[in-house]
Amino acid sequence: MTGSESIRILLVDDHAIVREGYRSLLEKQSGMEVVAEAADGAEAYSRFKDCNPDIVVMDISMPGQGGLEAIVRIKQRRPDAKILVFSMHQNPSFAVQATRAGALGYVTKSSAPDVLIRAIHDVYAGRITLSADIAQALALEKLGGDSIALQELTVREFDILRMLVDARSTDAIAQTLNISPKTVSNSHYMIKRKLGVASDIELTRLAIKMNIINLLDLS
Repeated sequence: MTGSESIRILLVDDHAIVREGYRSLLEKQSGMEVVAEAADGAEAYSRFKDCNPDIVVMDISMPGQGGLEAIVRIKQRRPDAKILVFSMHQNPSFAVQATRAGALGYVTKSSAPDVLIRAIHDVYAGRITLSADIAQALALEKLGGDSIALQELTVREFDILRMLVDARSTDAIAQTLNISPKTVSNSHYMIKRKLGVASDIELTRLAIKMNIINLLDLS
């Protein structure tokens, strides 16, 4: 594909150096063009409205509004939007939540470059795609595992959980997601109830155990 037939891509990642690297990779491919970049979910939604790309390659964990909320907002605006999540998270629960939010694909950043390229073509064609490590993790999880409880959470609850264990305040979360502090508090309660924990300390321990956060992220 060349010219107007190129796949027009919106690249979303909070690290400028990472975006530059992947922009270089993608634009070396025949028939791919990065038409815009964004550093967080709110900017991603704004850029999406402005440039109406063929596909969005989206990170999940970003400062401010994360990828899950952005996916939900983009799909509300354009239900046929094609979104591929490209994340460092290898926990299959992230893939489950991304799919629920409306993403067609999920590829981990540990994947080889050709896996990302192939996934972009798959999602552009409307096919669901997962990198091999995530597909395997999902298969193993179906046999049983601690992370299964996370699938009981809604997309909004999962996003709030991610921010809670990142030590964000109720007011900060409410402002980021454009919801009331009371809604955040109610979700906080439901998250602990669904995950079977009684305190925020237990919630953080569980988040570490389930690889939602890494101990290195807390240092």
